[in-house]
Amino acid sequence: MVIDREHAHVAFGLFGSINAFILLLSPLPTFIHMWKKKSVEKFSPFPYIVAFLNCGLWLLYGLPWIQQQGSLLIMTINRIGLAIDMVYLMLFVLYSKKEKRMKIFFIILSEIVFIGSLAILVITLVHCHKKRYTIVGTICMVANILMYASPLTIMKLVIKTKSVEYMPFYLSFFSFLCSISWTAYAIISVDFYLLTANVMGAMLGLAQLMLYATYYKYTGRQITERQTQGKLDLVEKTVSGAAQKASNEAALVFNLMFGRPIF
Repeated sequence: MVIDREHAHVAFGLFGSINAFILLLSPLPTFIHMWKKKSVEKFSPFPYIVAFLNCGLWLLYGLPWIQQQGSLLIMTINRIGLAIDMVYLMLFVLYSKKEKRMKIFFIILSEIVFIGSLAILVITLVHCHKKRYTIVGTICMVANILMYASPLTIMKLVIKTKSVEYMPFYLSFFSFLCSISWTAYAIISVDFYLLTANVMGAMLGLAQLMLYATYYKYTGRQITERQTQGKLDLVEKTVSGAAQKASNEAALVFNLMFGRPIF
């Protein structure tokens, strides 16, 4: 029975890590779109700012200086997460307007300073592993809930516009799947902080998927209407331009025929 529990613990940890990796890569189509358009459009950097902070804190949580045995799975996936989120945020910095670009840059810098300061203070001032575990675990739990809740800003936009165009489906889907996996891992390992964070994550992920199911059909209709309107506007401009050109040419001929000044 003990062996089965250990195997299940490792299996859910690996499954959670794979889902977390897919979750980290799920916004890739969005960023390819941004790169091609050379614009962030209405996409928000907030989920990726929170994810960057979250990965840094959970990496600290998994270190052997915080937990006596450490956690290789938690450390590995969060190292990868830090690198991927940094790339995403650099794209936001690159393609955002100057004012927003500087704001994003200083937030990232502040997060790095915060994580570094927390690590130094906890390791040097707190000498008991249990207290270190409690302090960092509590902060990680709050950060993880914020990460899963970060698309709430986009959810508000979805409800307002009745469109899921700016709420990527795969981000919501793998966020839900990832939180379910880590919930199972936390139950087996009896990790209160990991469990609380991911139960909240599962609930928020489910809410996002329900919104997607509700408004998905309206999104395609709105995009089609915009494209149709864009084509109509183009036709109107073309016809108007041609008519204006013909009018100008007729006026020019008239003026030349009757000796009136052209200018």
